Amino acid sequence: MTPVQPRALVVEDERALAALVAGYLERDGFEVAVAYDGEDALRRARELDPDAVVLDLGLPGIDGVEVCRQLRTFSDCYVVMLTARAEEVDKLVGLSVGADDYVTKPFSPRELVARLRAMLRRPRVGARPQEADAEPALRVGDLQVDVAAREVRLAGQAVPLTRTEFDVLAALASRPTRVLTRAMLLEIVWGGDWVGDEHLVDVHIRHLRLKLGDTAEQQRYVRTVRGVGYRVGTGE
Repeated sequence: MTPVQPRALVVEDERALAALVAGYLERDGFEVAVAYDGEDALRRARELDPDAVVLDLGLPGIDGVEVCRQLRTFSDCYVVMLTARAEEVDKLVGLSVGADDYVTKPFSPRELVARLRAMLRRPRVGARPQEADAEPALRVGDLQVDVAAREVRLAGQAVPLTRTEFDVLAALASRPTRVLTRAMLLEIVWGGDWVGDEHLVDVHIRHLRLKLGDTAEQQRYVRTVRGVGYRVGTGE
């Protein structure tokens, strides 16, 4: 059986850079489409249903943050944000609308491709691994994490999480007695070949807490163990 060719959408207004990234992805076996502005990116994303999107933050017209926000209303693809600005606020803004990772320009196209490959090795939303079919949902107070169905419910209400947010929560919930360091979460969720800033974990933890109603003072579901890492809470 011929393996399925992953689809990637490159959204970058610098045409030379877009061509460079697209070329690396094509050589690695991706089917690639390119868009040079936000409006065209959203149209192509609806048509192509990509597995991954490489998305520049500083697009003309509809910027990368708004593209990502709208993309998340109809797609669960992995999103890597590209930014020419190194300020942390840009990175956090991009991730707050559902991006999975970010890369600061200038960057290595080979590293970018490696990150996308690592992401695509993770299960897609709704995937049901055969060995997980019989596993009961994980429960923490009013929180239910169904790993097989990749669904999260809080007090019976569905909680919309990105793929990465779900994977981080599942990693914690499936190890209720353990404290996981950033490095351990990166290994479990992003994979051993991921390269980047380990504080990316903190950003996803922060978004998880917002969606689960946790605060810095009341960490019911995701707790910080100061100086070590994170663990799942008790729901109280």
